[in-house]
Amino acid sequence: MIGDHDTRRGLPAGQGGYADPRYGAPRHRSALNRFLGGSPMAVAVKLLFLSVLVGAVMAMLGLTPGLLFWHLYDLSRNLIDLGFETFHDFGRWVLAGAAIVVPIWFIARLLSSSRER
Repeated sequence: MIGDHDTRRGLPAGQGGYADPRYGAPRHRSALNRFLGGSPMAVAVKLLFLSVLVGAVMAMLGLTPGLLFWHLYDLSRNLIDLGFETFHDFGRWVLAGAAIVVPIWFIARLLSSSRER
């Protein structure tokens, strides 16, 4: 039978990590390390690398942050204008349909009320 070799089982509640005596007690991470997801220097190096990579791709595509902002701004304005234009068209459809439906309904009500008497 294979035994359980998980060395974490003997730790009190709230202490994660391995309790291997070769590595010492598990280190407690500071609030800053937990927030950043690692040591500040490692996170800074990762962000620097990703910034260079994204900047190179944007340069190849001919994009700048300002141009990207204005494209997003224009896109949002066009979507808003399209939404208002749709409501304007919807209102015209309602009025055009009501110009036909309401008189027919009114005549039908007049004719049905005269039959009920």
